[in-house]
Amino acid sequence: MSSATIDPTSRRVPPLGGFNRTILAIELRRMMRNRRTIIFTLVFPTAMFFVFGSGAGGDERVGVGNVAAYVMVSMALYGGALIAASGGAMVAVERALGWSRQLRLTPLNPLAYILVKALVALAMAALAIAVVNLVGAFRGQPDMPTATWLECIVTTLVCTMSFAALGVFVGYLVPGENTMQILGPGLALLSFLGGLFIPLSQYSPLIRDIAYWTPMYGVAEVARAPLTRDLPWFAIVNAVVWFAIFVLGAAWRMSKDTARV
Repeated sequence: MSSATIDPTSRRVPPLGGFNRTILAIELRRMMRNRRTIIFTLVFPTAMFFVFGSGAGGDERVGVGNVAAYVMVSMALYGGALIAASGGAMVAVERALGWSRQLRLTPLNPLAYILVKALVALAMAALAIAVVNLVGAFRGQPDMPTATWLECIVTTLVCTMSFAALGVFVGYLVPGENTMQILGPGLALLSFLGGLFIPLSQYSPLIRDIAYWTPMYGVAEVARAPLTRDLPWFAIVNAVVWFAIFVLGAAWRMSKDTARV
């Protein structure tokens, strides 16, 4: 009985570098199994909306809406950013378990792998944003035109991609067990500095000057722009530059990690 020899070079590269609905569904299920992270990122922003958006000043006008709507958009961004960063940071756990090394032995293209991670993070961020907005709609406190509401949801979702890239970047920098211990408090601090929890107008001039350079400031202004009808040019520059830094940082660390095999 003769044994056939398989030529490794004859192995066909899968279409789209291995990207398909099956691997996307697998990654989504893996993310949904992390119940502690899911519950925290869905419940905590909603609770923060109740704390900051249910005060006596919730009916005060802001742009084309009110303060409650302003707070709702801010908390939706926080929840979306937190869970998107968590999804991106899953690469740290995969590296610790050796899963990333196994994937590099398959025909899966690294770009397809990153695309899957990005889409999973986007889907989870959409879930967090939807929960906060549904709670806001149910309470009836936020007041803004329907078109503006939808615009805020879309811009908020787009802005969370910056933190998905941040999660991947940090995931390649630190060990798996320490990733969320850094990202969780770090994002909370950035949210305070970026004006998600407390308006920047209530800070001292020194703190405001620092806040303008933080990653959360730009995306917060962009996410709320449909409501406030105000978007400073330097907020756009802030959002674009930090997104580029996180993406390039993630790509750099991924290339270093991939070169090990």
